[in-house]
Amino acid sequence: MAKEVMLVTGAGQISMAIARRCGFGKKIILGDKSKKNCEAIAKIMTDAGFDAEPFEMDISSRESILAMISKGQEYGEIKYLVNGAGVSPSQAPIEAILRVDLYGTAVLLEEVGKVIAPGGAGVTVSSQSGWRMPQLTAEQD
Repeated sequence: MAKEVMLVTGAGQISMAIARRCGFGKKIILGDKSKKNCEAIAKIMTDAGFDAEPFEMDISSRESILAMISKGQEYGEIKYLVNGAGVSPSQAPIEAILRVDLYGTAVLLEEVGKVIAPGGAGVTVSSQSGWRMPQLTAEQD
């Protein structure tokens, strides 16, 4: 029996909280670059009665994003997207931040946008890093 599918990227506390609030009765594909992280969050959710499946993926890779979408489509129409994947300046160098937070988010939205069911919805959790310091002056920039 097909279910509505929720794709969740970034196996962290914020993604899990959103998926728990909106994901009951849906098939949740929980993607993260860390297999250990996505398995741990999927277990917590499964133990709480959710239908969550871990999926190792890298949001900075179009092929990985497409593989996650394909996995979700095995269960039904993709109806929801929760994008909580991201890295901050305290976690990664600027090149990784651009690959994950900018490129990865753009590709994820582009590819899910091609297949999301009518009436579907998504959310991308943004970083607070832009608020950590004042804007650079023109001279500094």
